[in-house]
Amino acid sequence: MWLKWLPWRFIVRKVARQQGFIDPIDLLAKFQNFAQPSDVMAPQELLREGIVLQARGLMNSQAIQHNLDWIWPYWVERQFDPLDISFIPRAFSLTQINLTHRNWTAVGIPGVDEFPIVDPRGLVTPFYDSWSIDAWILKPSGQSLIPSRLPDVFQELIIKDKLEVSTVSRLRSTCLTSKVQGVGDVQFPCCEIQLTGLSDEPAWLVVSLRPYNPEGVSFIHDIELLEGRQGWKVNKKQSIYFDKPADQYEFSYYRHGDVYSRLPSVEDKTAVFCKVGMATAAALFKIHPNHARHVTLHVPLHSREGQGNITSLPKKVNWHNHLRNHCELKIPDEKFKFLYDAALKTMILHSPKEVYPGPYTYRRFWFRDAAFIVNAMLCAGLTERAKNVINCFPSRQNKFGYFLSQQGEWDSNGEALWAIRRLYEMTRIRPSDQMLKSIDAGARWILRKRLPVGSFSAHAGLLPAGYSAEHLGPNDYYYWDNFWGIAGLEAAVYIENLYGNKDRAEFLKHEIKKFLICVDVSLQQAQKRMNTKAMPAAPYRRFDSGAIGSLVAGYPLQIFNPRDDRLIETVHYLMDNCQVYDGFFHDMTHSGINPYLTLHIAQVLLRAGDPRYFHLMVTIANLASPTGQWPEAIHPKTKGGCMGDGQHVWAAAEWVMMMRNCFIREENNSLILCSGIPTKWLEQENDISFGPAPTTFGTIDLKIRPHREHTLVEWSAKWFDREPDIEVCFPGFPAVKVPKGSNYVQLGLKKAS
Repeated sequence: MWLKWLPWRFIVRKVARQQGFIDPIDLLAKFQNFAQPSDVMAPQELLREGIVLQARGLMNSQAIQHNLDWIWPYWVERQFDPLDISFIPRAFSLTQINLTHRNWTAVGIPGVDEFPIVDPRGLVTPFYDSWSIDAWILKPSGQSLIPSRLPDVFQELIIKDKLEVSTVSRLRSTCLTSKVQGVGDVQFPCCEIQLTGLSDEPAWLVVSLRPYNPEGVSFIHDIELLEGRQGWKVNKKQSIYFDKPADQYEFSYYRHGDVYSRLPSVEDKTAVFCKVGMATAAALFKIHPNHARHVTLHVPLHSREGQGNITSLPKKVNWHNHLRNHCELKIPDEKFKFLYDAALKTMILHSPKEVYPGPYTYRRFWFRDAAFIVNAMLCAGLTERAKNVINCFPSRQNKFGYFLSQQGEWDSNGEALWAIRRLYEMTRIRPSDQMLKSIDAGARWILRKRLPVGSFSAHAGLLPAGYSAEHLGPNDYYYWDNFWGIAGLEAAVYIENLYGNKDRAEFLKHEIKKFLICVDVSLQQAQKRMNTKAMPAAPYRRFDSGAIGSLVAGYPLQIFNPRDDRLIETVHYLMDNCQVYDGFFHDMTHSGINPYLTLHIAQVLLRAGDPRYFHLMVTIANLASPTGQWPEAIHPKTKGGCMGDGQHVWAAAEWVMMMRNCFIREENNSLILCSGIPTKWLEQENDISFGPAPTTFGTIDLKIRPHREHTLVEWSAKWFDREPDIEVCFPGFPAVKVPKGSNYVQLGLKKAS
């Protein structure tokens, strides 16, 4: 490492001391003392992203706090209001970042990797980390309607035959409606914004170009009118087209203030340049009293040089094609169903080739997120899309067999191999020779990476200390990494058996046994030290919210049996000590209620037959945004996003898996039906169904027909080879083992004692 080169250490220290700064070498050494010794202090990718985020926060501090007469996005209007619950004092903070309302919803076209996002007040950011488009209604004789300053608006996600975010803002007799969706096709995708303004007196519908987005400042240096005065050219690169010319246009640059302060104006400018990068513009459309004014904007998402205008409206997206053969859900709970259907489209949208865990902050690839999202895709019948994602895995594998998305994270190989196995065991497609080589190299990497066994330390035979999942803490010997490593080797055994490579499979089985022994010995030492069977995050850690990572042994990996004391006691610790407003509150980094980790607890409870799983589901459903999305972590007071992407695809995937496992789940060599169907769904006597649902045994269509005196459960299936053992197990009712060859069970309503 460069820090071991003495000349560099000397030079860095000398320069720092001469300038009166803290010695960075000494500071770094102290920083590393908080973690276990590791090859990588922190992934470069995370450091890079963190620097970008903090740099924007520094820009925000320069741009916002002394320009509060501007119209700012919703999070700024609230976070900078001293009377608002979202208020954050600035004091000695060098950066000002959105920590209270990290919420947005992506629209777009499947197969296109641009995801326009819409914030909670209708602000539209068409491109990744770009400027935005806002809309207002100005009333010369009264109070103007500015959505970002309103305490409430009505926002919803319309998913029937489309993916559209609708935002309705009202102020007395004034109303502004915004509808945003992706239109066109892969060759010519567009973001379409339909605006409707209504007022009881003369007013202006204003479309404004804003140099910011839901993260903060995003520079605009140049704005000019397009030929024909029917739109703008932004930064000499991107175009915005109106369906009709505006009645007036106005421009402003930073030293003149926000364009809002200059409206309405009689000037007739056609362009503006701002050296600072805070140019703003407004297009004004007259609203006649009690007559709605409609304006439609199109923003091409791919550059089309030489195009002067859009000559024909882009076509609508055919979502039916992308949902073909998906697993359909029919239940009496409309909210649960909406969240499921919205989650399916979220996963489809964010997997143009590889899969991204978010449309903005997390618009990049991680094996960790991909494993969970791909599993949900497979279980929801989105098989081809999952296959396309997995086919990209080998391209990210280095020559040593390491599946690399971030350096220093030792869980990725296990996650990649497990996801590959899920594809092949749920389709029974034989992997290609190239994929087999990739799998073999990945398994060998896990074996080589393990630490020596011949010591009495609690980490003997485990994977090295690593950064692992960023929600667990500093570098450590995380059980999360090791459970994934074991699952990866088990996946390799499965695939070697598909190829008939019995010797290789037997060798890996033997290595898995040795690996499991090391993990068991380590857990026993932790148990003795902590006087409990609950599992901490790592061998030398005390109990904290990072223990959530150890639950992976139960869900989704099923390394431990459903009622293993180590799982159950870990869940008890987390529910007793790490819950806020009935959701799992994660102190590590997130400092918020985490939707997908709360659902991990619910999945462990579901496997154990503990009815508390459903209360956690209800909690997470109630924490969803009005558009049916979850940020990575939720502020316990504002209920807005406080960490990560404002639309977290992993969270959407976990909702899909939660619903699926309530109906159908595999347990060893058995298929468990209905173990998560709540009694209240049966009381409404409406048919309930789920399918066609892929499983490791084949595809099944499940129907539940509740009646006053009995409940009929019936199914049709296409098994791969033999029919599995099937058990019907409603919560609170005795389990029923289904005779071979039967495709229905009729149950009474008598509860189990």
